[in-house]
Amino acid sequence: MSRVVVERALISVYDKTGVVDFAARLAAAGVEIISSGGTAVALTVAGIPVTTVSELTGSPEILGGRVKTLHPKIHGAILARPDVEQDRIDMAESGIAPIQLVVVSLYPFRETAAALDATESEIIEKIDVGGPTMIRAAAKNHAHVGVVTSIDQFETVARAIEDGGLEDDLRWALAAEAFFHTASYEAAIVGWFGEDMVIPLRKVADLRYGENPHQPGSIFLEDGHSPWWLGATQHQGKEMSFNNYADADAAWRLVNDHPGSVAIIKHTNACGAAYGEVISETFERAWECDPLSAFGGVVAISGILDEATAALLVDKFVEVIVCAGATEEALQAMSARPNVRLLEAQPPSGADRDMRRVEGGLLVQTRDSVLGEEWNVVSERKPTDKEMTDLGFAWVVAMNTKSNAVVIVADGASVGVGAGDQSRVGSAERALVRAGERAQGSVAASDAFFPFRDGLDALATAGITAVVAPGGSRNDQELIDAADEHGVALVFASRRHFRH
Repeated sequence: MSRVVVERALISVYDKTGVVDFAARLAAAGVEIISSGGTAVALTVAGIPVTTVSELTGSPEILGGRVKTLHPKIHGAILARPDVEQDRIDMAESGIAPIQLVVVSLYPFRETAAALDATESEIIEKIDVGGPTMIRAAAKNHAHVGVVTSIDQFETVARAIEDGGLEDDLRWALAAEAFFHTASYEAAIVGWFGEDMVIPLRKVADLRYGENPHQPGSIFLEDGHSPWWLGATQHQGKEMSFNNYADADAAWRLVNDHPGSVAIIKHTNACGAAYGEVISETFERAWECDPLSAFGGVVAISGILDEATAALLVDKFVEVIVCAGATEEALQAMSARPNVRLLEAQPPSGADRDMRRVEGGLLVQTRDSVLGEEWNVVSERKPTDKEMTDLGFAWVVAMNTKSNAVVIVADGASVGVGAGDQSRVGSAERALVRAGERAQGSVAASDAFFPFRDGLDALATAGITAVVAPGGSRNDQELIDAADEHGVALVFASRRHFRH
């Protein structure tokens, strides 16, 4: 294993957080520092000796700072291979001394492009040219040069220099991160132009396995995003599995679509959901929807897990609990079930893209939402206020349930969920089997329109009093007539919510 002794470092950072302390440690270790623009000013003000890029190259910054570091005396110093004779000859003839460390943070393109008041010219000026060029040059020459692209690397690199130099494995890791960094940066620029989409994904962890034990599994992070699961605090339990992540994400999104709710998820579908002011009572009503299916499921609580709810959960077999927070008493109670994964999480991002793999590519869409919809009562009988409230909850649950989906809700809790059936009447019948006598006086939501009246007939015959579904079928009038015959309140929504 070889070690590169750092004698000269080039530091050029837009974000100057921590750079003065970092540079001071390099200077104390005998490293000559070269810098440009505002970075050179900041280091000079702090009393750190600096050679400016202009002094080194003999060329001033031009074009309003667009050209500073694009010079042979910079890139020759970064790309030179001391073990190649011709490189040594070229350097000697050009008066170039090697640089062993490059420290760069790029212009904030992504942040500027996201600003609502940013002009096109302002965004374009935040497309860094010199920075990525230096990063890529240093990463290419990682056999002889280290490259730093994040403040998170300052401590590791400073300590290595103080200990005698940058070892092979560190330079390799820094180079790999550098190329990912520039790739992600370029991806953001491509996305702004809107022509194509490049998605940089960083592996966060290898999982024990995928959906089944014979399938290797991993979880990746889309760079530039902060999903709820990345920042979640796991208070207890085993490592999250592939299926745990999938079910927990479905559960957490559902309850955040309807504040004050609790959901139990199995295979990304709700087998119980409810809303209310008292979490423990809400959980009990959600669990009662389908206790058999809830066994081994994932529980999501949009509010705080309290002691009373934890006491109920201790007696249930669940894999994961996701909540907005947990009291000390609840954590103590849950410690009796140490294998249960207990996650405390922030709300999910509403701006996420929904991506699904198909062979050789991805299907990409915006995430579904009930926001901005219009509802239109089309039946003779109008829903009561209570029915409308329950219809709203049933609608949210249906949106988060695999199609074809029919959800039956009574008094703020699901009592029957029909999910993933190939026919809509089949989903209705499955939901009714789950609901049993609880269907009497309940309301129902269908994630897409009823193509025929048979589904509504089945619901009405079982005692459903109000239904919400999208309009748009050529048989809409037939459905309206059926609702009027049964005295059912029928509401047409302006959108459907397929979930395949």
